[in-house]
Amino acid sequence: MDDASRTLETYESDVDAYVRKYREQSVAVLYGEPFLDALAGDRLLDVGCGPGSDLSTFESAGYEPVGFDLTDGFLRAAGESASSAPLVRGDMRALPFADATFDGVWSSASFLHVPRSDAAETLGEFRRVLRPDGVVFLSVKRASARPEESRDRHFEYYRPDEIRSSVADAGFVPEIVETTEEWIAIVAESK
Repeated sequence: MDDASRTLETYESDVDAYVRKYREQSVAVLYGEPFLDALAGDRLLDVGCGPGSDLSTFESAGYEPVGFDLTDGFLRAAGESASSAPLVRGDMRALPFADATFDGVWSSASFLHVPRSDAAETLGEFRRVLRPDGVVFLSVKRASARPEESRDRHFEYYRPDEIRSSVADAGFVPEIVETTEEWIAIVAESK
């Protein structure tokens, strides 16, 4: 079983537990302001939207988010919490949207499931669906906080310079990079 299938199977097998754990954890409350301030419009793609906590935050603030996730159970939960946001199932490595559709791409704790071998292609997809001067937000696990390897889900861990370089190589200008012991958050504009 490949990494994506293993991660998806884990989330689908106990979706209710993950929904309970993450439904009230809106990262947009913590990091949304610099991302939203940099946007030129209202259309957002929440990649890996999970149970919809960030979707609800964006919707309440007057934005037009679209939820995107590979896990059916998360999309069902997101539909309950962000009722008017369109929800789309798919793999972030091949986004099913036209070029230049969104003003912002929000990827909170989801890009970290993409294997390194697919990271550049995935960032390219984020850039492709953004309008000129679009903005991307990523949060990934920090390499120095690496816990025991997870057997049930795939995670990639980054150093701040690695994720900054990957984002720049994909055609973005990193504007804000914040780190904690466990996380790296980055806001970047499309060149």
